[in-house]
Amino acid sequence: MMRRGQKNETFRMSGIEGRPAGLTVIELTIVVIIIGIIIGLVVKGQVLVVRGQMKQLVKQKQDIAAAVSGYYDRFAYLAGDDPNASSRYSGATKGNGNGRVGVGSSVTAPDFRCTGTGTEQCDLWFELRQANLLGGTGFTNPRHVFNGNVALTYNAPGKAGAGHWLAFEGVPSDACRGLDKAYDDGIWNTGSIQGASDYDTASDGNFTLFFRL
Repeated sequence: MMRRGQKNETFRMSGIEGRPAGLTVIELTIVVIIIGIIIGLVVKGQVLVVRGQMKQLVKQKQDIAAAVSGYYDRFAYLAGDDPNASSRYSGATKGNGNGRVGVGSSVTAPDFRCTGTGTEQCDLWFELRQANLLGGTGFTNPRHVFNGNVALTYNAPGKAGAGHWLAFEGVPSDACRGLDKAYDDGIWNTGSIQGASDYDTASDGNFTLFFRL
């Protein structure tokens, strides 16, 4: 049986009696600081992840450019445009040998959905792989780190100046800006890195990013 006063004594020993319910100002401050530190670490971690992905994308662009150049050095034709490709590799279709991965000199939109032979853009990937200059198999487009496909096109739509461009679809706007500022002039529609549309003022969304070869 609890003696008179024993209940109050129990509360006093546990520190409950005389203390207001909830957290003190100091405890709340500590909680807020801890939450702020956690949020800061998460944000910094996300930034580091995106920077790492940007470096991987640039490395992939360099590797593909080196493969394209290596094929030309070996055969004096661009992969996909090679008029002798069908005699070199079973399943390949010969190109027209005009020095462009595409038809004629007109603008050709990048083909991100290659499944087989028939266009120089798609034959490009097959021939680079058959020449052991690029990883992967078949005619399908390479994938990049932001989970989109890569395409190569001549005189890409809206780009200043004729030439070959590597196109990376589905690149987040912050990565587009970061890559343009780090490796080019930081302007979305000039220089050797350009967008299919203005990613510079976008707060979010994904864009096609072009690198000139």
